[in-house]
Amino acid sequence: MQISMYQATIPVLVRSLTNLVAILVKGAAHAEAKKIDPAVLLNSRLYPDMYPLVKQVQIATDMAKNGSARLAGVEPPKFEDQETTFPELLDRLQKTITFLKTLTPEQIDGSEEKSIELPIRGVTMTFTGLPYLLYFVQPNVYFHVTTTYNILRHNGVELGKMDFIGKPE
Repeated sequence: MQISMYQATIPVLVRSLTNLVAILVKGAAHAEAKKIDPAVLLNSRLYPDMYPLVKQVQIATDMAKNGSARLAGVEPPKFEDQETTFPELLDRLQKTITFLKTLTPEQIDGSEEKSIELPIRGVTMTFTGLPYLLYFVQPNVYFHVTTTYNILRHNGVELGKMDFIGKPE
């Protein structure tokens, strides 16, 4: 059995972002229950030179929507990176998930060999579709979702491995 580019992209990214929604909901509930200013959690970071939680979520959504759009050959929605609250981050996640669900197998399947040029910090990285997905997009999404999880867990939010993985289907 083979897996298509669409199957390796959209359902996987939607699942990760959906799990991130649940993680953030738990973070917001924790802040409310413990009478913690939500901004404390939203601006927390694991180490001084790392991005805070808000930026982790922004990057995870950008990687998912932009990476999928490049594979599909469509323009991704643009977000202004102005979120400062849990509800705003949740809205950003929902908009990203909604966008991902508009992409079809016909748009993404067959993109394994598609040339992807990605300008990053003054350098243009060149990929083909499958390595771009497997070695750039997915690891970046997982890294930033995991870091968000870890920031909240470090701050006392009761999260477990299944919150990251999600419920079995």
